[in-house]
Amino acid sequence: MQVCVIGTGYVGLVTGVCLAHSGHDVLCVDNNEEKVKLMKSGQSPIYEPGLSELMKKNMEEGRLSFTSDLGAGVNHGDILFIAVGTPALPTGDSDTRYVEAVARGIGSHLTTGYKVIVNKSTVPIGSGDWVRMIVLDGVAERQNQEGAKKDVEVAFDVVSNPEFLREGSAIFDTFNPDRIVLGSNNKKALDMMQQLYTPIIERKCADDPTLPPVPVVVTDLSSAEMVKYAANSFLATKISFINEIANICDRVGADVKQVSLGIGLDSRIGKKFLEAGIGWGGSCFPKDVSALIHTADDYNYEAQLLKAAVEVNNRQRLMAVEKLQQMLKILKGKTIGLLGLTFKPDTDDLRDAPALNIIEQLNRLGAKVKAYDPIISQTGMRHGLSNVIVETDPELLADGCDALVLITDWEQFKNLNYSKMAKSMHSAMLIDGRNYLDRKQLEEAGFQYIGIGH
Repeated sequence: MQVCVIGTGYVGLVTGVCLAHSGHDVLCVDNNEEKVKLMKSGQSPIYEPGLSELMKKNMEEGRLSFTSDLGAGVNHGDILFIAVGTPALPTGDSDTRYVEAVARGIGSHLTTGYKVIVNKSTVPIGSGDWVRMIVLDGVAERQNQEGAKKDVEVAFDVVSNPEFLREGSAIFDTFNPDRIVLGSNNKKALDMMQQLYTPIIERKCADDPTLPPVPVVVTDLSSAEMVKYAANSFLATKISFINEIANICDRVGADVKQVSLGIGLDSRIGKKFLEAGIGWGGSCFPKDVSALIHTADDYNYEAQLLKAAVEVNNRQRLMAVEKLQQMLKILKGKTIGLLGLTFKPDTDDLRDAPALNIIEQLNRLGAKVKAYDPIISQTGMRHGLSNVIVETDPELLADGCDALVLITDWEQFKNLNYSKMAKSMHSAMLIDGRNYLDRKQLEEAGFQYIGIGH
């Protein structure tokens, strides 16, 4: 099928590359000329394991291309994905101006022929009808221009198709989804989306093609939009719940890792997202939970449980600092080393990362902050890190530190030379903010190990 993906951020680029790999002819559109030039050269503008290789392969095989020409994209695609960012506003609402600009632009280029316009961006509930209105406004603006034909009828439908990608495993998630959600009341649009996703539904691109077909959930537009918010809000709440339990474990002498195992084996609960630590962050959970709270407020409902999940998470981010104060007492003049900066491993994403709050608090308390991150240290990214010494090696990080804090559970952190690192520190202390490392291994290396509820 002919597909256009508008917006080549994290969701858009992964979606475009994976749809091309499943056999479709995909043209990705972005208004950033430098970014388009970079992608045309075969380089990915984002870090995601396996993405660059898959991108180059499909470009070479002629199924994937890039342009900054929105009109060319609209003409190319029978299915048009809107995959631009919807960042959070200070009010907690989603900033939909980029979606509005794209929808209006699509309308200004629509001519004859039927199109399916897909909301892939995470948009406020009710945005499907709003996007349709904006597209029609774009059509009307074009038709009102001098010399434009006013009798041209356009045919399109809007579908909500939320994404459920995890940074660091987005390609796997695309080809092995738990479900595909399609929101529309139009059978033709739904049939085209089913056809688009047939290779994925039938597991033709999956790691295990013997698995049963991927479930497809067909809903109305608003319900599909709600599925995305509800899913992320539930997972965020689940993490906040286990962090609350961890804090109680700290006080009563229980071990949250054993508690997580015990409750996670209950099939009604499940073991995923029961890892206690320093809280959730990133580009999705904070924004989506906030947007759902804001939507509830708009309709005169106070989402008390979601507000509590956010409050617990905000407090949890500083739990590592509290533990440092308990062990080192005064932090002024102390040097603290952070292992990891990104909000999760296998990504270069610092958006709403707990590390940023911890750095801010340590700076406020007069501590000197050093950090090492496998990606950030190599890329030279320094946004939000002006008061941090970013080291290029974990052993350099440890040198002269009064304590280390594990921020991100990168796989390579399990196998560092902790014995050598301990000897170069003023005091060999490690706060494991993810309960990720082996206590026995660290203590044998000479560290005093402190976990979260563990």
